[in-house]
Amino acid sequence: MSENTEAILIRQIIENWAAAVRNRDVEAILANHAKDIVMYDVPKPFQSIGINAYRKTWDTFFAYTKPGVFDIQELQVVADENVVFCFATMKCADKSGTTDYIDLDFRLTTGLKKINGQWTIVHEHHSIPSE
Repeated sequence: MSENTEAILIRQIIENWAAAVRNRDVEAILANHAKDIVMYDVPKPFQSIGINAYRKTWDTFFAYTKPGVFDIQELQVVADENVVFCFATMKCADKSGTTDYIDLDFRLTTGLKKINGQWTIVHEHHSIPSE
């Protein structure tokens, strides 16, 4: 498989993940994630290890946010046949009408590896610039 084909497959995985967040579809968010995923996030907990801990972060996110926008602004994919590194700029905007939510521009970094022939997200990192 060529590098371009791999990059296209990865881009679709990341785009499907963002669409799942917009649709509040937790099972689709978890798709393509390793059981032992490690994620670093902006709100607490700072580090989540394992798919169950990762799932809990989305329960918390959806308890406080109704994302109407969870969009990839720019996505770069560096891929070979077995390992992929992605970095993106993204926008999250809440459509709940609450006054305490501020639209957020953030960075996303993901690491994937091929496990049993399938691209699997083993690392995810959300970050915002420090003030």
